[in-house]
Amino acid sequence: MIKVLGLALYGPLAASTRYRLGQYVPGLASKGIDLQIVHLLGDDYLRGRFSEGSLNLGGLVQSTLARMADLLRQHECDMVMLHCELFPLMPGWMERALIRIPYIYDFDDAFYLKYRKGLLGMHSPFLAHKFDTVMRGASAVTAGNQVLAEYSKRHNINTQYLPTVVDIMRYLPQPNRRGGPVFTVGWIGSPSTAPYLTELIAPLMALGQEAAIRFIVIGGRAPVIPNVEVVEVDWNENTEVELINSFDVGVMPLPDDDWARGKCAFKLIQYMACAVPVVASPVGANIELINSSCGLMALGSQEWIDSLRILRDQPKRRAEMGEVGRERVEQHYSLHQNLPLLENVIRKACSNRKD
Repeated sequence: MIKVLGLALYGPLAASTRYRLGQYVPGLASKGIDLQIVHLLGDDYLRGRFSEGSLNLGGLVQSTLARMADLLRQHECDMVMLHCELFPLMPGWMERALIRIPYIYDFDDAFYLKYRKGLLGMHSPFLAHKFDTVMRGASAVTAGNQVLAEYSKRHNINTQYLPTVVDIMRYLPQPNRRGGPVFTVGWIGSPSTAPYLTELIAPLMALGQEAAIRFIVIGGRAPVIPNVEVVEVDWNENTEVELINSFDVGVMPLPDDDWARGKCAFKLIQYMACAVPVVASPVGANIELINSSCGLMALGSQEWIDSLRILRDQPKRRAEMGEVGRERVEQHYSLHQNLPLLENVIRKACSNRKD
């Protein structure tokens, strides 16, 4: 049995931890690979951050000590799989020094921008190239989309494109739950991505003047939209698939910037797995994922109006697009199809260990 220590930045409340690491545990175990996942910042930290509460400094100290304890036992494992970063604000050379066995670096966002822009940009002189250093030291890198993979290849030729995927036996279509008298548009995400929904206010408001429309927002703060029935729902793992199946159309608006281009289009994969047609901004991985048979691209308010109106008025086309989207996920974005890719990366990285 190959033992892999999975070092995640966040606990299982974070979708990236669940889908980049957690969902692979059973499948890898069946292949003789024991992936043991530990995290630095737990779910309480994320809840506090999303609710804009104060940070628990005592909890952060305990988390740091627990991570150091995990690192002390790394010699019991054959390799490490590091997701995002080992410690915030720690230079890359220190992270490389703390990991004493072969490691895979995994990322599904443009993390390399973290200390270059925004609030953390003040640390740029010291940390701007942190993740470049971490990538160079890795036995392999797994990247969530082609934009990230191309960036990674500049620093580590052993880069594997590994999309963020779903278990298609869990994400099952329930077409009988949609197609009601009120056209329903849906979005799933987190408080950090909910601000992107402002792009939909004007298009949905215009469509609401034509006919009844419902907008379901799962996991984030919903904007107020005149003429639209807006339903804000807390995210729950037990209900997310059922809720997605209530959408007539799933949406993913994004700004065209460096950070958004690093997104992995995971919302679209969730919708399409449930045979829900999609409308999205033509940015980053959205372009890789969507073709005209399973969804529509929208750039600017008028294109959003036109695309949503087409799918509102053509239920047969919605159903056909949904079926094609489901097939596309089954073939390219399913856990079943991508498990062998991760298994292969782990076995190759493990072979680099020198006892």
